[in-house]
Amino acid sequence: MQLSVDHDSPVPPYEQVRARIAELAHSGELPVGRKLPTVRALAEELGLAANTVARAYRELEADGVVETHGRRGTLIAAVGDTSHRLAAAAAAEYARHAVRLGVTEQEALAAAAGALTVAYGERAQQRA
Repeated sequence: MQLSVDHDSPVPPYEQVRARIAELAHSGELPVGRKLPTVRALAEELGLAANTVARAYRELEADGVVETHGRRGTLIAAVGDTSHRLAAAAAAEYARHAVRLGVTEQEALAAAAGALTVAYGERAQQRA
């Protein structure tokens, strides 16, 4: 697994680790079922605190990118299905909230589009 951390980057190390593993999983370079290094092993390899890598793994698990199976370790999950399911759930929650706020459908769509533009722009900056 090709992973490194730029200690001079404004992006926190845990986010660099999270983003890179997610990118490798989404691209297929880390196939479904591939076992990741233990938290301690990866932390040592990257020169990070174990808590930093643990946070990256927790966020990857929350995003459905990895699954942790106790003694079997942390494995790459079937990302596509989980990612789409989680995105749909988040969108449904946003829609219910927008309706409760009384905004029009066009206003809700514009707000969502603006938020997506910002989020994808931030992600592009982190990769640069």
